[in-house]
Amino acid sequence: MRYVLHAPPRVHYCHCSMCRRSTGSAFAILAWVRWDDVGWIGDTQISYRSSPIAVRSFCGDCGSPLTIHYDEASGVATEEVAFHVGTLDHPGRVTPAYHYGVEGRLPWADCGAGLPERETEESWDA
Repeated sequence: MRYVLHAPPRVHYCHCSMCRRSTGSAFAILAWVRWDDVGWIGDTQISYRSSPIAVRSFCGDCGSPLTIHYDEASGVATEEVAFHVGTLDHPGRVTPAYHYGVEGRLPWADCGAGLPERETEESWDA
């Protein structure tokens, strides 16, 4: 399974607890594009609801985490989908522009020093 992005993505670090759990790491690096700017080649991703507000997907062949998006059922739906930067063919060609979910940032995660920071806007009662 492959995908093609037909527009430059908006890229950021995400330190929220949902992204930390889904990646098994200290943060995710996400590349957001409009759904209309994505082309799928071959079988599509396998999706699952990772929380009441988000749907995530992974590659059915290798298990790599692929996407996150907010759908209509979440109440915070957007026209965008985020791809994990590590799944891009050329991840070195994109650069994170800011930090998101900084309230969940681990104190030793010192990447992207000096970039703008924002707290998580999406939430739900766990």
